[in-house]
Amino acid sequence: MDWDHLRFFAALAQTGTLAGAARALEVEHTTVARRIQALEQQLGHPLFVREASGHKLSEAGRQLLPVAQSMEKAVRGIEYQTQQTASQPTSVSGLVRVGVTEGFGVQLLAAPLALMAQQYPKLSVDLLALPRLMQLSRREADIVISLERPKRGTVVVSKLADYHLYLYGERQYLARKPLVRTSEDLRHHQFIHYVDDMLFSKELQLLAQLYKPTQFVFRSTSIAAQYEAVRAGAGLAVLPAFMADRDPLLQRVLPEAAKFERTFWMSMPQEAKGVVRIQTVWRMLKQLALERLAQLRPI
Repeated sequence: MDWDHLRFFAALAQTGTLAGAARALEVEHTTVARRIQALEQQLGHPLFVREASGHKLSEAGRQLLPVAQSMEKAVRGIEYQTQQTASQPTSVSGLVRVGVTEGFGVQLLAAPLALMAQQYPKLSVDLLALPRLMQLSRREADIVISLERPKRGTVVVSKLADYHLYLYGERQYLARKPLVRTSEDLRHHQFIHYVDDMLFSKELQLLAQLYKPTQFVFRSTSIAAQYEAVRAGAGLAVLPAFMADRDPLLQRVLPEAAKFERTFWMSMPQEAKGVVRIQTVWRMLKQLALERLAQLRPI
């Protein structure tokens, strides 16, 4: 028997619906259904009676529930001990590799992650801030922060934060061009963007929702390079607010119409839940996202 199936069984027994269990476990409802079906096949008995209002325990399910609850209690005890151990700086040691999108990694994560060494002197962090998605399945990273929620593999997934992006231009550049009042006025402008055939996430296909330029004056796989091109007065680009709002040279263009929201998802392999050094960095990243909400989602 795959004992991890019991975790899904206990969640469904408690919530009564696939959607409720999925929210509690931070997975898709289809994953819950698949796990329950696999467990029922292993045991040879239906564990739930499917009704219009949800899932009710069958007789076999009621007999299994105390076993699942005992195992869940034991696991929570182990997790608590792990957290207590992780609170001791000297016990956190080793290397943790964090894969993240370039802008978020450089602008908001680099300094806090580097400073973790002051609290955990035996901990080392590799920040893989690259314009591509790191693969957990290939063990390229221990923790991955991505724009798309992972849907495959045995991974722990958590929503890290929503963030805003806007269309920006350099102030002197904008002063030289006709005033932009509507998206139609964007025809007078030059544009900066990603290299389309090297775009690592469809979540970054934003500009086309507002305006489709006939050509781009500059393209790059690097958001940092796009940012520098906008600062140089080369044209307009969609940039993360946490990067561009702090720059006095830049100004939002069509701030109401050209406002986009995207989400950062954080994931790690299921087996990493019990690894102290990875859990320590995971919790720190969650806390940092909470502290930076004003930068991620400015008014």
